[in-house]
Amino acid sequence: MRIRATVAAVSGALAISAFALPAAHAAGASDSYRADVAKVLRAAHSATGKSAFSTATAADDEPYPLNATFSAVKVNSNKAIVVGATGHVKVPYTFTLTHGTDVDITATDFATGAFVYKSASSEPQFGDDPATCTATSTTVATCKGVIDIYPAANDEQTDLANSDAGAVKAGAIAIALNGQDPASSDFDITKVGYASQDGFASPNLERLSKLTADATPEPVKKGKTITVTGKLSRANWDTNKYAGYAGQKVKLQFRKKGSSTYTTVKTITTTSTGTLKTTTKATVDGYFRYSFAGTSTTPAVNATGDFVDVR
Repeated sequence: MRIRATVAAVSGALAISAFALPAAHAAGASDSYRADVAKVLRAAHSATGKSAFSTATAADDEPYPLNATFSAVKVNSNKAIVVGATGHVKVPYTFTLTHGTDVDITATDFATGAFVYKSASSEPQFGDDPATCTATSTTVATCKGVIDIYPAANDEQTDLANSDAGAVKAGAIAIALNGQDPASSDFDITKVGYASQDGFASPNLERLSKLTADATPEPVKKGKTITVTGKLSRANWDTNKYAGYAGQKVKLQFRKKGSSTYTTVKTITTTSTGTLKTTTKATVDGYFRYSFAGTSTTPAVNATGDFVDVR
């Protein structure tokens, strides 16, 4: 699994109280970035609950407040972040980093990046690697990177829970190790700089949906009854499988052969298992499909149209 944490908003900065260090998910992923961030954040948000993004003097076991702020955070081009039951989703982001002249963003041990999170009790989703930044002045840089989301990191643990779906917020962090090695026994956390901001707008995090439609009989005599069955399902991040989406309004739609436009025939509701079944009269050749408008946690989806030959 990747960086996992329990978060809480404290004076405009993300307070991260617990971590399990991640393992790399792919070749080339930066183990040191994730491990360094985890160790610095542990110290930055100690049991006192103080925010590292403050102007207070660093305590004996905390990093000092890095002179850096973040703005113009944009995640996934403001489009919904749709994640299936398994796999790997790369979510691009950009932001502007403003820093003091004393902060060397070109240093090999400086790292910054964005993340998304659901709430104070959920786990933020970070990237495998830090952002790449390009200086536009001596104190401003534009940064871009990727948040790596793995709904099923391994057979025993997931990086997402169903409760993570819906509205989320974005944040950004920056750390300056200043020559300190977090793996060293003489690592001095007070010589490390750290800045964090959260509460930025982000598109919703959604569970991938699937929808089917099957119209029978085929062919059918004009005026006879057609039965259209189907199923609406979506990713279950708790089990890493797909499950029926119950109690959802779904439209049965029809497109006449030779036309490019679907019209709604009726609206029905999915069963407790997400299944759909309804009837209509055969009139002309054409395609039947189901159409789901989506919710805050699940994207809209259209079934592939099923052709019926009316004779």
